[in-house]
Amino acid sequence: MTRHTTAHAEPADPTVVTVERAGNGRTLVRELRPGAFLAPRPLLPAPDRVRIALVGTRAGLLAGDDLVLHISVGPGARLELVEPSGLVAYDHRGGTSRWRARVDIAEDGELHWDARPFVVCDGARVARSMDVSLAAGARMLWRDTLVLGRSGERGGSVRATTCAAYDGHDLLIEDLDLTDPEVRELPGILGPHRVIGAVTALGFRPRGPHHPYLMELAGPAAQVRLLDTVAPEIDAELAAVWDHWQHS
Repeated sequence: MTRHTTAHAEPADPTVVTVERAGNGRTLVRELRPGAFLAPRPLLPAPDRVRIALVGTRAGLLAGDDLVLHISVGPGARLELVEPSGLVAYDHRGGTSRWRARVDIAEDGELHWDARPFVVCDGARVARSMDVSLAAGARMLWRDTLVLGRSGERGGSVRATTCAAYDGHDLLIEDLDLTDPEVRELPGILGPHRVIGAVTALGFRPRGPHHPYLMELAGPAAQVRLLDTVAPEIDAELAAVWDHWQHS
């Protein structure tokens, strides 16, 4: 008999990254705190921003895991998050796991987050949430790829929610429910595709070449989302979008 575990054994130990702008205009790191799964490591800074790598410290996600990120960007500060490798949710054997990120960006602050692929293996059951609060003039550029299964797998269950607010008003509210393979593989949903990739701009509308899958939101935001059966094609196309939007 399979035991379905929904409780999480240990309190979440968040990874914390906090940056602020100094009086001379440079962005400084105020806090880097390693969490249960990721350790923030400073990289050589760019001329106009601080660069932080999110380095994995243990295998996951497994049943009962709760990965939590708290990212804070102060007024006028600029942060770039880099992920050296992707994240894999393994077979949970009847259990569940969570991935939760909270992002707060103050006035005229900016965050670029080039996330690596999130792979949901057969047997995984993951709840993933991204909560973003942007003050007036704040900007966030986020690249994200979700892969349903490793090679030869159908992929497990994942529900990904995104809630973003700009200057106190809802900007993007999304509930991507991919928990049931029979439903998500229907025509008009995912069909045969198992790779979902997106570049999302929050707090601004990017300039540059028009993309056929560009979706402009009601507020200052836009998104390009692509589907495919394999990752390399999506990676190449989204990389081009990312490069254009970074300089918008």
